[in-house]
Amino acid sequence: MTIEQMHLGMKVRHPQYGEGQVKALAGQLADIEFNDGVRQVSPELSGLQPAEARAELSGLTLPLTQLLAETVRRTVEELGCENPDATVQGLGSRWNGGRLVLHPGDEKTQSKEVPLEIFFHKIVMMRNNLRCLEQKINGHPQLNDGDKVELQQYITRCYGSMTTFNVLFRRKEDQFIGSTGS
Repeated sequence: MTIEQMHLGMKVRHPQYGEGQVKALAGQLADIEFNDGVRQVSPELSGLQPAEARAELSGLTLPLTQLLAETVRRTVEELGCENPDATVQGLGSRWNGGRLVLHPGDEKTQSKEVPLEIFFHKIVMMRNNLRCLEQKINGHPQLNDGDKVELQQYITRCYGSMTTFNVLFRRKEDQFIGSTGS
């Protein structure tokens, strides 16, 4: 491995010291933090290898910007995240231009009005954050299956509580799904 192939924070594997992380690069030497401390190593002479997955693209037949845009789009889609413009498009057409009005019980206190597009955006962001939390729980390496199930039950109850707002969604498949009904 050459020093040019390395970057700060990169995980590497040394034949004698095991796995470490690159902390500094200077000239032809790298400071690498191993379990027993930081060592200065020559990547070319030491047999150092990457310890993380690497990708190499060759024969690319489309512009790099197009590849990156498609990769980001699919990643955002997989995470369940949406841009704000897509959020308003998900609002049922009968609600466009509508307002949410909150009237306090105390008549001396002023009412609060919020455009439905803004309220809907916040509901969708909550849904997306719950989806991301669900993915993080499922993929967490230190949680056992029992802990994951317990945390998932809290998320399911949150979804159930949010079904009240399903009436705002244009498409049924975008709605909250819960066992408690609306």
